Amino acid sequence: MYQRRCRPFTAVFLLLLALSVLAGCTNAPPPPLVESTTRTPSPRPSVPQKPPKPTVVVAGVGDLSGGFNPHALADLSPATAALSNLMLPSVFEAGPKGKPQLNTTLMESAEVVPDTEKFTVRYRIRTDAGWSDGAPIAAEDFVYLWQQMRSRAGVVNPAGYRLITDVASRQGGKTVVVTFAEPYPGWKTLFDDLLPAHLVKDAPGGWTDALDDGYPASGGPFAVRQIDLERGEIILMRNERYFGPPAASDRIVLRANDQRGQVAALRSGDTDVAVFNADTATMDALRGLGDSVEITTVPRPSTTQLLVRPDTPQLDDPRVRKAIFAALDRTALIGTGTGGGPAEQLRSHAHVLAPSEDGYTPTEPAELLSEHAEPQRVEKLLGEAGFQRSGGTWARDGRPLKLVIAAQFRNEQYVRIAEAAAEQLRNRGIQATVITPTGDELFTTMLPSDPSAGKAGASAEVDMAVVPRPAAGDPASVMAAQWGCRRVNTDSGQPFPANMAGFCDRMLQPTIEAALTGRMPFDEASARVESVLWSQALALPLYQQTQVLAVRREITGVDPGSGFAGPFASAGRWVGTPGESYDW
Repeated sequence: MYQRRCRPFTAVFLLLLALSVLAGCTNAPPPPLVESTTRTPSPRPSVPQKPPKPTVVVAGVGDLSGGFNPHALADLSPATAALSNLMLPSVFEAGPKGKPQLNTTLMESAEVVPDTEKFTVRYRIRTDAGWSDGAPIAAEDFVYLWQQMRSRAGVVNPAGYRLITDVASRQGGKTVVVTFAEPYPGWKTLFDDLLPAHLVKDAPGGWTDALDDGYPASGGPFAVRQIDLERGEIILMRNERYFGPPAASDRIVLRANDQRGQVAALRSGDTDVAVFNADTATMDALRGLGDSVEITTVPRPSTTQLLVRPDTPQLDDPRVRKAIFAALDRTALIGTGTGGGPAEQLRSHAHVLAPSEDGYTPTEPAELLSEHAEPQRVEKLLGEAGFQRSGGTWARDGRPLKLVIAAQFRNEQYVRIAEAAAEQLRNRGIQATVITPTGDELFTTMLPSDPSAGKAGASAEVDMAVVPRPAAGDPASVMAAQWGCRRVNTDSGQPFPANMAGFCDRMLQPTIEAALTGRMPFDEASARVESVLWSQALALPLYQQTQVLAVRREITGVDPGSGFAGPFASAGRWVGTPGESYDW
């Protein structure tokens, strides 16, 4: 069976083989080649792929009027806090419950050096940490900040910097050795928001003006791409030279808008995240957005107060200062400043700690704890001080009691409070006018003064001022900065600038110094200090400032921030939505 199947196949194979041999032996030419009529299609020109749209987060921040130095009282604002969180590195950051923890993105270590003659701290900066222009973050940045904070008026909490006697560079600037005149337990609160010294120190305007339009370089996850303050917009792009984890979004756009505009932009989706001061109407409008927006109230590291200057001729008598406070309706002033918003719930009744801080307790004596005006007390106190009321006006020795109240220009809250206070005083027969200097004028020229230098000069032009009282950080340092006597620069022998009130109590100063250097517990020291401040009627605390954080649901990674860090501290993790592409 097998053989029968193979025979036909074998026969065919032998026949083909024979024909091929015969063909190989013939002289006939091979058949001509015929071209195929089928053409190979040529490749189509490639169509360039559109790059993916960048991920963008549009953040509304209220005012963008300029002035972004986070260390200057004149520049304190939500916008400044936002930019500094996005661009300026800090040695320590707020950890759980606001406690400082080392920023290991920037630092290798920061530690007290044992067995030294003077209190010394050694900082080691990561070798790869640098500014967006390629310059390293180094010792010169520490030196610059120290020199400015110790010598400038109108800065935020300078007490710790004024204890430093030397800042030395080691290992090519990547190790910094800081020596203090005395032990300083609050050293972890220093050297936050470092500035690019190589660009700022020689810039026109220097410390005062160089940061009016932003920062010339970034040491954070974002860098400035474009600033248009007239339009009210700052565009930040991912900092490709950032030495830490890259930002999750390609850019963040900061936009200025009023409260009504902020709510409208959130409703339409033109704004993804918003931080702003909110009154009652704004809070109602935000709640009307429903589940599309998540709303959180975030306390700010600042308390609003009405500061009284005891070194002016009108207010050098504590009885007159107490009469001024008795003439004021504190509840009405708080309502004027907050508009009934969340800040109204954080009323302040202490001179050092803010209501949201750990350890805060009201220190205001019961006999002074009044939320409304007390006309009878006004008459009693002014009468004891030698004033008489004639024709509806209080006067002494033929001179009327006339006060000048200052509030920073462009700070609408402060101006409203100042105008309301002036009207209340006039209703009680005390003449009062309001002036609105720029922040630089108010905090660096008008308020700083030397009480022993007499009454002449710009400081005498202001009797009272609506100003912020910084919070956060080391509380003993805050107390020393606000109420301590002037320290002397050991290098030049010249005194450092005075506090905003021009206040100095030589009997109280040892207590303040003991708390600052750790020789006395803060709670014990602050109890003594608060008692004196209330008895001297140096300031009327009003409320802690707050901001409302509103976030659309499609934006992720946004949180209120630990302690007083604020929501922009988490901006590197914000995940935005695809946005329109810019030409960059």
